[in-house]
Amino acid sequence: MLDPAKVLVFQAVIRHGSISSAARALGWTQPAVSQQMRALERAAGTPLLTRSAKGVTPTEAGRALLGHAEVIIGHLEAATEVLSRFASLERGTVRLTAFPSALATVVPLLLDRLHVQHASGIELLLSENEPPEALDAVRTGQADVALTFAHAGLTQIPAIPDDLRGVSAGADDVVVILPTDHTQAGRPTLELADLAEDDWIAGCSRCRDHLLYQAHRAGFTPRICHQIDDYVTTQALVARGLAVSLVPSSALQAYRYPGVVSVATAHPMRRHFYAVHRSGADSIPAVRLVVRLLRESGLAS
Repeated sequence: MLDPAKVLVFQAVIRHGSISSAARALGWTQPAVSQQMRALERAAGTPLLTRSAKGVTPTEAGRALLGHAEVIIGHLEAATEVLSRFASLERGTVRLTAFPSALATVVPLLLDRLHVQHASGIELLLSENEPPEALDAVRTGQADVALTFAHAGLTQIPAIPDDLRGVSAGADDVVVILPTDHTQAGRPTLELADLAEDDWIAGCSRCRDHLLYQAHRAGFTPRICHQIDDYVTTQALVARGLAVSLVPSSALQAYRYPGVVSVATAHPMRRHFYAVHRSGADSIPAVRLVVRLLRESGLAS
């Protein structure tokens, strides 16, 4: 197979009319260009140039090769143009996976900033995953960026595992939701222990761990009657007086069910967000932009 690099040098020789002129244009020495041409002719099995004091002329085989060389250059120029669009953020795709409440609140704001203010050519492909599955999706190459969360105080699982990279992307408050007729509903803040006798709804496994951790700190074990990883359903049950629950404030921004009130706790609870990617992925312009926007937004903090 012919060496494409030598074919491009051949095209330069023909374009500039001589080996010496091509050498100057390429920034090479004349012997180096001559060596490339001899090697190309050996690979072709036939002369490609006729040489004279006035310069070089392509042979019939050389003219045939020149046509292919022009096609190669055309493709390379087109490839350069495409790559420049990726580099200048005129084009690119980022696969973002995030947990449900972030998809309902944070991601629409990100899309607005991305498309309106920054790079309308960047396409964001979305998928829904809780943090463990989201991190696995990044590890296996199914996603470029994972938007995950971790509750303050729970450190048994690292927010950003050692095999991945990422940045902090803000936080939101975790609040108690109660039915409007609950005895604690009118208070500006409450102690979690004030709800020790209530039935509780726990969320995902991380949210359940957080509830158990906070209740233990408050001196009681919550009576968990339901485990539901859907904030609309959770609010519907709370509104009917069937239980109380802890939810992130961003979930209430996405949708607040009638008949539900939120109350902050006397000891504030926070859920921290992280934008996580594979090592080196932030060298890709579109990925770097998405991560930067997530970091700069501060999300719900």
